[in-house]
Amino acid sequence: MKKVLLINGSPNEHGNTDTALREVAASLNANGIATELLWLGKKPMPDCIACGQCRQRGSCVFDDAVNAVNARLDEFGGFIVGSPVYYGGPTGRLTSFLDRLFFSADKSKLAGKFGACAVVCRRGGATASFDRLNKYFTICNMHVVGSQYWNQVHGRAPGEAAQDAEGLQTMRTLGANMAYLMKAAAAAAAAGVAEPVYEEGVYTNFIR
Repeated sequence: MKKVLLINGSPNEHGNTDTALREVAASLNANGIATELLWLGKKPMPDCIACGQCRQRGSCVFDDAVNAVNARLDEFGGFIVGSPVYYGGPTGRLTSFLDRLFFSADKSKLAGKFGACAVVCRRGGATASFDRLNKYFTICNMHVVGSQYWNQVHGRAPGEAAQDAEGLQTMRTLGANMAYLMKAAAAAAAAGVAEPVYEEGVYTNFIR
């Protein structure tokens, strides 16, 4: 069984986003799924500069965590991205990472995998951030995993997320659901259930 990569897009390594992601990871582990946690750190994360070089190189021109994850896509059956809420959205660090990863990646290595996000806020902006992050998965034929509520945990100061009983339960349910779906997909493959065969992509521009 492939493992799940949990990506922490917070500049604080051991803040509330880490608390949320570790709650998901513990649930996944309890259900037999191995996990790996990646913290994106505090160093500047370059934006995609639309150079198109990844189309020829097979990797981004900025050689950082994006290329490291890209090279290991075959190891992962699922991805969970976590972020605090900044001005009603996920962090720029995380979206820069995901923009470049999803644009430069071989889409066939993402299709069929499972994706989810976990967002942490003091009060508001969680659902907008949740929607924003899920868009990365839904454009790549990935399966978005749900939970008992939108995947959000509340807390401002480090440690406050641990007091959000409902939020942490939502994280545990998310882990259990992802584990179940990954196992179900593996069982289907073993039973000979064929994966979808996709048509060649059609691209329509609205300005001609």
